Amino acid sequence: MSDAAARTSEQAVYTHGHHESVLRSHRWRTTANSAGYLLAELRPGLRVLDVGCGPGTITADLAALVAPGGWVTGVDAADRVLEQARAEVRARGLEEAVDFRVADVHALPFPDGSFDVVHAHQVLQHVGDPVRALAEMRRVCRPGGVVAARDSDYAAFAWFPEPSALDDWLGLYRRVARANGGEPDAGRRLLSWARRAGFTEITATSSAWCFATPEERSWWSGLWADRTVSSSYAERAVAGGHASPALLAEIAEGWREWGRAEDAWFAVPHGEVLCRV
Repeated sequence: MSDAAARTSEQAVYTHGHHESVLRSHRWRTTANSAGYLLAELRPGLRVLDVGCGPGTITADLAALVAPGGWVTGVDAADRVLEQARAEVRARGLEEAVDFRVADVHALPFPDGSFDVVHAHQVLQHVGDPVRALAEMRRVCRPGGVVAARDSDYAAFAWFPEPSALDDWLGLYRRVARANGGEPDAGRRLLSWARRAGFTEITATSSAWCFATPEERSWWSGLWADRTVSSSYAERAVAGGHASPALLAEIAEGWREWGRAEDAWFAVPHGEVLCRV
């Protein structure tokens, strides 16, 4: 684990923020494309905690999968994004089976053994102490339950064609994320973090998102082009002295260039751990 990832939660800053370009990506996520490794563990009647639930698309899917009789609690550190999550579950008619709370994964406000399943998607790469976070997730999971975590691994991202601006983007993103107290290459570290958090029965796997159709390329390149110049990540890149606005504009154009290529392909590998308590 890097020195940055070992910092306390108070020192870690969520790199992406909640700009529309970020939530555009988060709202696309489902249990099918982002939690397939967990699906076999879900059944009606279970109580689930969704850590870092964001706008709630995965949370709502989890609620549907544990119905009837199940319950899902979604927690996030950002109160304003929970309004979108509540709207998502209302739109699906699931508000009677879901509740939301503001919470820090390093100090979850629940008694020991409160949940059958504790899930976190793309969370541990952003926290100050991922081992402590996993230990808290373990604490609130009942004996025999499972803790599930999935995180991308930026150093393993792969793409074609290869405009130099995307190399600049990757190096810049990793610098900014680590300066904010996170670990962008979290996927490869999940097994190690889980072992250090006290888990002994761990299934470690990997899976990937792939963007290769015209629609997927346009969506993926567009959201990253927008994020590069308009999000909290862009502000922190400039404020921290990591990049100039001119460089960010060049990187954004590199994303658009990549997205226009008819043979463009982008893979986002993820590490996954399913930990039995």
